[in-house]
Amino acid sequence: MTSERPGGASRHFVLAAGGTGGHLIPAFALANELHARGHHSALITDERGAAIPGKPDFLPAHILPAGRFGKNPLRWFAGARAVLEGRSMALRLFESFEPAAIVGFGGYPAFPALLAAGSAKLPAIVHEQNAVLGRVNRLLAGSVDAIATSYPEVARLKPKYAAKTHLVGNPVREEVLALRDEDFPRLTEEGLLRVLVTGGSQGARVLSEVVPDGLAMLPPALRQRLQITQQCRPEDVEAVRERYASHDIPAELGTYFEDMHERLACTHLFIGRAGASTIAELTAVGRPAILVPLPIATDDHQAANTREMVKAGGARMIRQERFTPKELAKQIQALAQKPGSLANAAHGAWNCGRPNAVRDLADLVESIGGIDLMDVIRVGANNARGASQRAAVAKPATREHVR
Repeated sequence: MTSERPGGASRHFVLAAGGTGGHLIPAFALANELHARGHHSALITDERGAAIPGKPDFLPAHILPAGRFGKNPLRWFAGARAVLEGRSMALRLFESFEPAAIVGFGGYPAFPALLAAGSAKLPAIVHEQNAVLGRVNRLLAGSVDAIATSYPEVARLKPKYAAKTHLVGNPVREEVLALRDEDFPRLTEEGLLRVLVTGGSQGARVLSEVVPDGLAMLPPALRQRLQITQQCRPEDVEAVRERYASHDIPAELGTYFEDMHERLACTHLFIGRAGASTIAELTAVGRPAILVPLPIATDDHQAANTREMVKAGGARMIRQERFTPKELAKQIQALAQKPGSLANAAHGAWNCGRPNAVRDLADLVESIGGIDLMDVIRVGANNARGASQRAAVAKPATREHVR
């Protein structure tokens, strides 16, 4: 959803994001919203980010070197040199583009741009997609003007930054957000139970190994109703197909589904990882889930991402070391034995969604970029279905909000 901004001053903004979909999906969403309001944006990322699908045509991408600082001290010098080079390139971009503010979405490519913002004395904002403040955002939290979060509680975010912390949510793709007001797919005791399984951009091997056997352990009356859509790694597709065939469970397999939002629309149960974008889409649409956090995720942030949804009754979380066919079958039965149970879980997931995330983030960006600040902190203000998520305006509005 976008908000028109008639009569407002056009401004320039630089969006800086790491080269993964988790960082770039909200950056692209913000770029679209700012564009609809009459602003201009430029993207700073790395080579991976420049190649990720979904970038708006009007958004120019600038590839900057971004040093990585791992555990090996021998690589620190090269990392520092890359950061300084990226900072210099960002400063040159700022001189020609004249941005009103810099918005960082985490990831190493955002680091030089935000350092440059400090050097150029430009306003800066960071957006955190996860329930744990990422390393780059953590390093810069003290120097930026605002911190936008996706969850009411964010680990590693110091209490002293509370005054400049704003809960906005994690923006999702427009085609996904358009599903929010549609009803949960009808489910009867005899009807098909549609299950969507994904593990990231190319699927996770552990899901390919566990899910088919776990579904086969369900009671016959439930197993016979299954219709599976699963995203797999290319090298796993044939083996997974054979497993489903041996269990006589119908399944559509693929390495990538371009129409994922359409598949999500008819899904009754999701099984997969707990990345920030995945959680944001599940809660935007309202789909119950069994979530298996990536065990090597930095600071265990995927497990943290599940907590709000699990507490609301919208998901079950299984640690990967406990993710066995038997445990999966147990959790599916707990969620799906009765049609009403899945519908109730869907409602719990829906209540965690923040559909105005991109609008509220754009409000915050405009305010830091020279337009009156509006109160976008709404902790707990989105718990009732259909209720407005707009908190009281702290200052007179400079434009009318359109849903």
